[in-house]
Amino acid sequence: MNPRRRPGPFDWSTALVTVLVVCAATTVYLRDGRARFFAILADDLGLFAGMLPKVLAGCLIGVFVTLLLPREVVARWVGAESGFAGMLIATIAGAILPGGPFTIYPVAGAFVAMGADVGAIVAFITSWSLLGYARALVWELPFFGFDFVGWRVLAAVPLPILAGLLARAVVRATGFEIAR
Repeated sequence: MNPRRRPGPFDWSTALVTVLVVCAATTVYLRDGRARFFAILADDLGLFAGMLPKVLAGCLIGVFVTLLLPREVVARWVGAESGFAGMLIATIAGAILPGGPFTIYPVAGAFVAMGADVGAIVAFITSWSLLGYARALVWELPFFGFDFVGWRVLAAVPLPILAGLLARAVVRATGFEIAR
């Protein structure tokens, strides 16, 4: 297998986003004028300033996960050789771990750095998205009631495992690996 080149801080996706941002900013400036441009820029900077502490806290949590959990344990539980049990563990972890995307994605990144399998990471994130108990308790139950939430969760239970199995199959078929 060819060793993968570790991506730098500026790659094609960053370049594409930069071009899109410049084009959108230029369009707003030319179409709506200087005052509107700076009003939108100020709002965006405020949003960025509000999100930055949350992102930094999530990254700190991800670093703590790598320090608290031994690599061998993570590799054994949710690594490439963990099989179906690893997929189930990742699904349960995703369902019970509280927090938003600022917490979950750094934790998932920490698991990747510690040797977790692609399928397990996909199952973890999918489970958090579909089965997360915090969202169900705070948002769904008050609005939709127990019957609806129960049926929704029951229908969603197999989906993280199926997504993880599909991710494993794609990795095997393509030879794609996550850069660690």
